[in-house]
Amino acid sequence: MKQKIFQIDAFTQTIFGGNPAAVCILDSWISAELMQNIAAENNLAETAFTVQKANHYELRWFTPELEVDLCGHATLAAAFVLFNHYGHKENTLRFISPRSGELIVQRNGDGSMTIDFPADDLKPVTSHEKMNTAIGKVPLKTFKGKTDYLLIYESQEIIENIQPNFRLLNELDCRGVIVSASGTNVDFVSRFFAPQCGIPEDPVTGSAHTTLTPYWSKELGKTKLTAQQLSQRGGDLKCEDLGKRIKITGHAACYLTGEIEI
Repeated sequence: MKQKIFQIDAFTQTIFGGNPAAVCILDSWISAELMQNIAAENNLAETAFTVQKANHYELRWFTPELEVDLCGHATLAAAFVLFNHYGHKENTLRFISPRSGELIVQRNGDGSMTIDFPADDLKPVTSHEKMNTAIGKVPLKTFKGKTDYLLIYESQEIIENIQPNFRLLNELDCRGVIVSASGTNVDFVSRFFAPQCGIPEDPVTGSAHTTLTPYWSKELGKTKLTAQQLSQRGGDLKCEDLGKRIKITGHAACYLTGEIEI
C-alpha cells in the first residue's frame, strides 16, 4: 500500500528552522503498531496521523518511541498540509484527539496559523534534586504540569548555556522538562528536553507553551506574549492566555512531499 507523506517545518517561515514533523493523511485508521513503526522509521520528534470524519478530523501523534497526549508543532504541520495540499477551503480546521479532545486551528491572513489548545494545570512543587543535577542548575521555581516539569531561571543566558545530563533526565517520571526565563527580545524563552520520549531536545514544542503561557501571563501581567524556543533550529511563537484555553500562533514551511510503502 502506498501512503502520501509530508515533512513540514513548524513554527518557522523557512525550511531548516522550527520543528520538523511528518504528516500522513489517512483514508481510514491503520493499526497503532503500524503508526508507531512509521514514526520510528521517520525518526522525527513527531509524526501526525489524521483521518477525515463528517465535520472534523481525528488526530493522533507518535514520537519514535510512543504515542503522546498532545503535540503542538505536529498539529500545526497537519493543518498546513490540509490547508495547502488537500484543498481545505474554510479558514478553520476542527481536530478531535482521543487523548486531548477538541483542537481548533485557524488560518490567518498573513499565512500564519493559530492553534487553540487546553491550558495546562500547573502546580508549584518542591525542587527535585535529581532533576536539578540532570539540568546542572538549581532553578528559582519548580512546577509540575500534566506531563512535564517547568523550571524557572534568572536569565536567558542561563537557558542558552544549559547542558543537561540526558541519562539522568531519562530516569525521571515525566514526559519532559521545560526550562524557561524572561527573554531579552521577547517576553519569555525556553528549551524542552524529553529523552523519555526519544527526543533529547525538541526544537520547538507547541504543547510546552500550554504550560509556559499561563505562568508567564500571570508573572508579566499580560495575556498576549511573544516567545522563542532556544534550540539549535530555533522557533518563534505568539501566545495568548484565555484562561482554560491557550492560543499559539506560528508559521510553517513544507520541506518534503513523498510516498511510503506500507
